[in-house]
Amino acid sequence: MPSPFVAFSTQQIANLATSQIATIATADLIALNTDQIRAFSSDAIAALSTAQVSFGLNSQQAGALTTLQASVLSSRQLGALSTLNVASLATADVAVLQTSALLGLSSTQVKGLTTNQIVALTSTQAGALGTAQIVALSTNAVGALETVDLNQLKTAGIAALDTAQVASLTTGQVTALATASLAALNSAAVAALSTNQMVALTSAQIGSMGTAQIVALGSKAIGAIETADLAGLSTAQMAALRSTQVAGLSADQV
Repeated sequence: MPSPFVAFSTQQIANLATSQIATIATADLIALNTDQIRAFSSDAIAALSTAQVSFGLNSQQAGALTTLQASVLSSRQLGALSTLNVASLATADVAVLQTSALLGLSSTQVKGLTTNQIVALTSTQAGALGTAQIVALSTNAVGALETVDLNQLKTAGIAALDTAQVASLTTGQVTALATASLAALNSAAVAALSTNQMVALTSAQIGSMGTAQIVALGSKAIGAIETADLAGLSTAQMAALRSTQVAGLSADQV
């Protein structure tokens, strides 16, 4: 028997009371077209159960949500969306997601975010991401982070970045990296910095690196430090250099 909701006009759907939302079966919900989905009031969207969100929405419907509808999604609802549905959210919708709702995204969902969605994140949203979520970001996603967003990531998240993620940072991102963020990088991540990334670092950034980070640098990375930047190293940083690192210094650097 056909669902009565499928025959509803957009106006009828817009007039549904929140108490009626729970009566909509997932099979009926997923049968609605995108215009009908967009007709739901924000209160109606907020009233959807996790089962309705999980099994009653397809990627086309998720992608059709209005910004007002997206702005009321809860962490439980967002977490109930399939990875495909999360990746289908419009960038304008991603930008209005509540920070509390973003925390509902699983590592798998975060890994599936598109680069355009990453770019759409606000600095406040980026700053709200948990460590597990930051670790789950793909290398393309890390490379797509706007510099202001990158510096908003929690230091615990920065410290958890793996070598592939750090290697994916563009030279522009590296240059804009706040000294506090740079100081949070783990030794393995620092060791993975390319020569181009090292060249992109400013004197202030290199001067802010801890001795453990300096020790972790490869000889090629040391050799890539510009002379002016090398002159800014503290005595403690210079004393921490290993013999192989010193051997990697060029005549100009010495």
